[in-house]
Amino acid sequence: MEQPTTVAQAIAVQEELRGLVECVDVGTPPQYVAGLDVAYDGDRLAAAVVVLDGATLAEVDRVVVRGETTFPYVPGLFAFREVPALLAALEQLGTTPELLVCDGQGLAHPRRFGLACHLGVLTGIPAIGAAKTTFVGSHGELARERGATAELVDDGEVVGAAVRTQDGIKPIYVSVGHRVTLPTAVAQVLRLAPRYRLPETTRLADRACREELSRA
Repeated sequence: MEQPTTVAQAIAVQEELRGLVECVDVGTPPQYVAGLDVAYDGDRLAAAVVVLDGATLAEVDRVVVRGETTFPYVPGLFAFREVPALLAALEQLGTTPELLVCDGQGLAHPRRFGLACHLGVLTGIPAIGAAKTTFVGSHGELARERGATAELVDDGEVVGAAVRTQDGIKPIYVSVGHRVTLPTAVAQVLRLAPRYRLPETTRLADRACREELSRA
């Protein structure tokens, strides 16, 4: 699909593609799980995809690509800044991931089509949004223990879940991207975060793209 150049075109793409999102579990538990993240320095960017073994969380592959932003920063349209570089990184992998864990939103988005939905639909790979903050929606009280969850609700619709990945720390916000259910997305994020607030996929991808961007 051609990259849009205007806000109106980008919104039209989201409206067109969101009907393709599948909120069902597909296939068997993933053997290879990828974390995706992008770091910025002005208009410069580095996009990282780091693939982990789903059972051991050991790294098995990574690709980091450099580029420049081609779309302005507009809330709700952030995917259009990141998707081209992330797709380029995915294409260069030697290992095909069976689950994408995005540092961003899935259905927890004003048009129910955040970055995780966008990448999932374009690649056909199951995808999860695991964000550090909320974009839309609110939730009730959350118990302090690891594994506690609360529904994230926007305009009367459950769009994700607040998930406590470690005792007594701030939750992260999990939402369906494509070809997973919300319970599966929550379970995968908890499995990928055995020690820290963020999933290992996110931690390693974040580090990889920041290190690349810091190089001359």
